[in-house]
Amino acid sequence: MSESPANEKWYQDRATHQIHLQQLQRAELFNGRAAMLGIVIGIITEGLTGAGVAHQIGLGPLVDGYAACHTQFLPFCF
Repeated sequence: MSESPANEKWYQDRATHQIHLQQLQRAELFNGRAAMLGIVIGIITEGLTGAGVAHQIGLGPLVDGYAACHTQFLPFCF
């Protein structure tokens, strides 16, 4: 007894969906591990050099300008 074409298509679609979910899970696992590694490397570098993570990625002047602002309108002092 053979399956109807609609059932065969459903099984194929379901298998394709499962494959995509597995690929997404692997990609998210890799991204999470890469992010954790980046955070650890940033913290270690900060401990060794004294430069914060913002300075390491080039946002130091932005952070310094915000910290140096002494007005009552802190978000608008740039």
